[in-house]
Amino acid sequence: MTRAFVALGSNLGDREGTIRAALARLDGVVAVSRLRDTDPVGFEAQPTFLNGVAALETELPPRALLDRLLELERSLGRTREGPRFGPRTIDLDLLLYDDLELAEPSLTLPHPRLHERRFALEPLAELAPGLAVPGRGSVESLLAKLD
Repeated sequence: MTRAFVALGSNLGDREGTIRAALARLDGVVAVSRLRDTDPVGFEAQPTFLNGVAALETELPPRALLDRLLELERSLGRTREGPRFGPRTIDLDLLLYDDLELAEPSLTLPHPRLHERRFALEPLAELAPGLAVPGRGSVESLLAKLD
């Protein structure tokens, strides 16, 4: 069984309801951080996000887990139209998959921007305070660098 961490985000419609619906449809959820309001990053002319992180225990390989997350996004109304980093009903990002480092055309682990994103690091630290991000250091040290 593999421990994976998934970022949860929404800034359209019933943000919490959509995140809760995604969690209910996601197999292997063992813990969920508190959800927090955060400012948008990358494309700022949009509503605030509700963000958190879920810890999963999974037997799916990384690619299959990512495919499952993308399928869940589509089923909950996510479209890829509009600006990059723009508004969305749901955003499910695979942050970590145990201590695996992977670089494929559409899947990079750890998530390539995890170390830059307080909205993902804070809930990750809540769930796994001593966690190390492969190739980057501890979650706490990454958060300290953002201050």
